[in-house]
Amino acid sequence: RNFRGHVYFPPERISVSQAEGNFCGIQISATGELIKRGDYKPSEEPSQEDWQRRLSILRQIVTNLQKFSAPGPLPSLQVKFNGDLAQIENAQVEATLQAKQLRRGPYELRDLFAVAEWRDQTFSVTRCEWQDDLGNFAGRGSWSRQRNTAAFQARSTLDLKKLGDAIGFGERLADVGFSSPPEIEIRGDADFGERQPQLKVIGHARVERLTYKSVPFSDCGFEFSWDGDRTLVRDIHLKQDRGELHAEILDAPNDFRLNIESSINPVIVRAFVSPEMNHFLGDWEFPQDASLRLAIRGQDRHAQNWQGDGNIALGRTRFRGVWMKSASAKVHFGNGAVDYQDLRVTRDEGVATGSFTYDFANHEVRVANIKSSLRPVDVAVWVDPDLPRTVAPYRFRQSPAITANGVYQFRGGKNTRLDIAVDGQKGMDYTFLGKVLPFDRINAKLVFTNDRLQIVDLAGALFSGQVRGSADISLAHNDPHYHASISVNKIDFPRLTDLYYNYKTSQGNLSGVYNFDGFGSDARKMHGTGKVQVTDGDVFAIPVFGPLSGILGHIMPGTGYSIARTAAADFTIKDGVIHTEDFGVAGTLFGMVGRGDIYFLDDKLDFDLRIDPKGPTVMLAPVYKLFEYKGEGSLKNPDWHPKRF
Repeated sequence: RNFRGHVYFPPERISVSQAEGNFCGIQISATGELIKRGDYKPSEEPSQEDWQRRLSILRQIVTNLQKFSAPGPLPSLQVKFNGDLAQIENAQVEATLQAKQLRRGPYELRDLFAVAEWRDQTFSVTRCEWQDDLGNFAGRGSWSRQRNTAAFQARSTLDLKKLGDAIGFGERLADVGFSSPPEIEIRGDADFGERQPQLKVIGHARVERLTYKSVPFSDCGFEFSWDGDRTLVRDIHLKQDRGELHAEILDAPNDFRLNIESSINPVIVRAFVSPEMNHFLGDWEFPQDASLRLAIRGQDRHAQNWQGDGNIALGRTRFRGVWMKSASAKVHFGNGAVDYQDLRVTRDEGVATGSFTYDFANHEVRVANIKSSLRPVDVAVWVDPDLPRTVAPYRFRQSPAITANGVYQFRGGKNTRLDIAVDGQKGMDYTFLGKVLPFDRINAKLVFTNDRLQIVDLAGALFSGQVRGSADISLAHNDPHYHASISVNKIDFPRLTDLYYNYKTSQGNLSGVYNFDGFGSDARKMHGTGKVQVTDGDVFAIPVFGPLSGILGHIMPGTGYSIARTAAADFTIKDGVIHTEDFGVAGTLFGMVGRGDIYFLDDKLDFDLRIDPKGPTVMLAPVYKLFEYKGEGSLKNPDWHPKRF
């Protein structure tokens, strides 16, 4: 735009005394002279393919220039040239570019000055400088047409964040913030021969202060080199609070090496690892310094191909939201997995030791001889975030002794088999049918498989008696069904009835078995069968049967509580109802037999009893059969009345 020029044509020459115009926001002026003899012939005729390639380059240049704007005076480009049209490749061109102020997106540069020339078939940028809000840039370079090689060097203290955003590399620096200008020096050369282009770069970088993911660091720097196939980053160093990190990285064909020695927040390691390991490290929080030493070798940068060893020691740390006071382990990389050997984790309530393997390739955690006195619900989070809801109902008063071995798969794996032995000497509270059963001690073996938990060899002490049992519990989503079998021996019957029915006068010991199925915590969906026996007690002291003692006392003076020492029944449970067909009470002179329903969730009774004579009183059997009784009303205040009168 706004082009004008003065061109003269003396014999065998083309002379441009002045030509100027506006091209993509740049004010261009040119002067020079070209020789054109009468027998002129071009030194070479470009092919159609060459023309298209040159036009493509020109379009890219125009596209990028249009992204700049100049708030002040337009940038200027002054060009001087001379040469022979027949040998245009041997022409000489000098160019000077200047700009007071330029903007591209959020980035603004000032005082741009660049000098370039074409001489002896070599393009050279002898000077290129500008500055921004943080620092400046200075560089130079050259390209030889005859040798098809290039060389360059540059030094920068520019604002890399804004510059990266302006040229489309902002995402790579999204987690980095610079509190002081980063200093970068780089030099290199390239060979664009007939084979694949060869590029070699070497340099170093340094910055006094920066933040990575909001973590502040100081005295950061490294040296690097790259030849197109191999990358070496050495003397990596940085400080964070009282800690330091030193590292080296070599990334070459079939050869990857990573050495790290660190006493700072391990979050920085995320910058060097695979996306999957990066995700794993994202679950950690390290408010205190940690000691880490790793020596890794592999075919490439992918963690599943790594081999290596090291050790790690952590101070106060949180993993998946659960704190630990300290942790230490030997670390081994191999076969797509990380082994943590000689593991030791401490918390306020206890210690865990053993080893485990985090297998990225097979998406599983393998544990071996883990011995723990930590809270199970907290440790479960470290294995899998969904596991705590399974162990939460088992509330230990003091952390139990746990031994764990096996495999736990995640990401849809179907090969979970985790064996956990639990020894709770200090007891456990467990909610059953809406009431808390206080076990004095308990031990069991838990077997976790895919969507399933089996509890076997359960043994515990409850209300001065013994409890044994097993369970098979579904862990599948939206399918909380279970099957369980429990046997009790000499449970203190008064304490049990006091817990569930607030009976404070019953006596005796309870024994029995119960096999049942259920669905979640809904007691009405529980159903099963069992046997129960109460011995060494006063059955009539149970409020639901208490009124019968008075009735018997009237029928046969002198009887009552003293003759009803034993009771037994087979029963079924369904829809919140206990049903029995053979309830029996044994006394010295007679007993009672009955059948009926106890609505234990609705506090109702529907029961039939009759007197069953024994011993000398058997002669009165026809009389006793007249005395059949019906029990109705609530369990706490039942209404017993004769059925035949």
